[in-house]
Amino acid sequence: MLFHPEQEFFPGLDAPSRQLMQATIDFFENKGLTRIKEDDHERRWYADFIEFVRQQKLFATLLTPPDYAPGNPDAAWDTYRNCALNEILGFYGLAYWYAWQVTILGLGPIWMSPNEKIKQLTGKLLDQGGIFGFGLSEKAHGADLYSSEMMLTPMGDGAYRADGGKYYIGNGNAAALLSTFGKNSETDEYVFFAVRTDHPNYTCVQNLVSSQMYVSEYALNGYPVTEDEILSTGRDAWDAALNTVNVGKFNLGWASIGICTHAFYEAIDHAARRNLYGRFVTEFPHIQRLFTDAWTRLVAMRLFSLRAIDYMRAASAADRRYLLYNPLVKMKVTCEGETVINLLWDVIAARGFEKDTYFEMAARDIRALPKLEGTVHVNMALVVKFMANYFFNPGQFDDIAPQTAPGHDAFLFNQGPTRGLGKIQFHDYHLAYDRVTVPNAEVFKEQIKVFKKMLATAPPDDHQARDIDFLLSLGELFTLVVYGQLIIEQALADQVEDPVLDQIFDFMVRDFSAHALTLHNHPSSTEAQMALCQQMLRRPRVDAERFQNVWRNHVLACHGRYAMRP
Repeated sequence: MLFHPEQEFFPGLDAPSRQLMQATIDFFENKGLTRIKEDDHERRWYADFIEFVRQQKLFATLLTPPDYAPGNPDAAWDTYRNCALNEILGFYGLAYWYAWQVTILGLGPIWMSPNEKIKQLTGKLLDQGGIFGFGLSEKAHGADLYSSEMMLTPMGDGAYRADGGKYYIGNGNAAALLSTFGKNSETDEYVFFAVRTDHPNYTCVQNLVSSQMYVSEYALNGYPVTEDEILSTGRDAWDAALNTVNVGKFNLGWASIGICTHAFYEAIDHAARRNLYGRFVTEFPHIQRLFTDAWTRLVAMRLFSLRAIDYMRAASAADRRYLLYNPLVKMKVTCEGETVINLLWDVIAARGFEKDTYFEMAARDIRALPKLEGTVHVNMALVVKFMANYFFNPGQFDDIAPQTAPGHDAFLFNQGPTRGLGKIQFHDYHLAYDRVTVPNAEVFKEQIKVFKKMLATAPPDDHQARDIDFLLSLGELFTLVVYGQLIIEQALADQVEDPVLDQIFDFMVRDFSAHALTLHNHPSSTEAQMALCQQMLRRPRVDAERFQNVWRNHVLACHGRYAMRP
């Protein structure tokens, strides 16, 4: 149920795709952990990885629509395949994943553009090994698109000059093109345009982070732009910005899964070999609990994210359910990643700081993912917009089968307007929950029933509806319901054993109770809301035999399974 570089056969991928994944694994395994750590500590730009990308045509194959990749029959934007690479790159180091991630963001506004000339050029640049970047954020305003100070000034005859700065932009040192967001200085209309980093009017000011990845500040000073470089304008430019983030933020959850998986293998090996007070560390009951909680949370992260891929790939103008599941991969999965690392760190303690471990990188890098492509708070504010329809106005949809067949996910570049989220419907969550009867899922279903009752009989009043803090607590409960639904759907498809599913819902019950208690204690909660929150406080069903089954057959069984080459 976890990725293993030496035993992963990528059954859902075709032969050329499997070869690309294996080549990527081989690149890192041949490089070895010692060199990876040395490059990380020295903050060395990963030119060797960029050269590997060029030689293998890795990004060109995985990120180019077929129409712009003549001569490459394997080229397509395949979300299932891309997530396999997300997991691999996270597994070996977030810096390598970052170069891939910001390339994806940079390509979004280009592939969404009606500008055929720039798209043809982009296909050629990818084929040559080019990387890309997404010039959205600014120092004074972050990603507040309304306040953008990057200005495109018309000069007549279809010519413009661009002036302004961008901040926190990946690959700004070496990108072939940077998709840059700004405004027309005369009309205040939004605009996306492409910028070359080798132009004399482009200045890469600095790397904003002390890292081998390059998170740039850049400036344009009288940078010349023609219609050939304009990607989109007006509402189309606005939609391109948000729809690109819809595509890109999905990757963050998969990076977190990769990081946690490598850290887990390293942590279980350390603990299982360490003898304290005449006993191996893994013989202590509290250590078994910490490891089992970490493993089940990691498996749940992966199950949810796998199922979310299906909704991304099957999306259409008539089925936009992905707009709920997608931010949860970014928000919930990455936060769970922090929890997994914290649990493992409580076991291995000081070892997690040591410079020769992968874990040292993992403990640092896992913190970044909940904070990128919109904070947890921003994504939660988006998620709660779907709550009413999810619980009280389900729609009718055909069941979506696993979307693993090779293909190009064209809809991602034609998502349409970003408004109308409150009208999106979802299939009835009972369809999933009614298919499982493991004890802790039954407890969880009782908690959901009370939560739905609270939404119906004691919903947020006008003041609470404007209180972001209150809505965040409410959203955490809603998030767990959706999280459990997709976990069940994927677990049934993968034929996950009942003890494992039951152990997953053990922590789900505990987490639901914790968030219900937080909502109960919120200063603005009413007496009716507090009474219902108290009814949500439930204890998971204890089953020592089930726990030992999962611990011995799945968790402890990971001991000795993988260690990276030195």
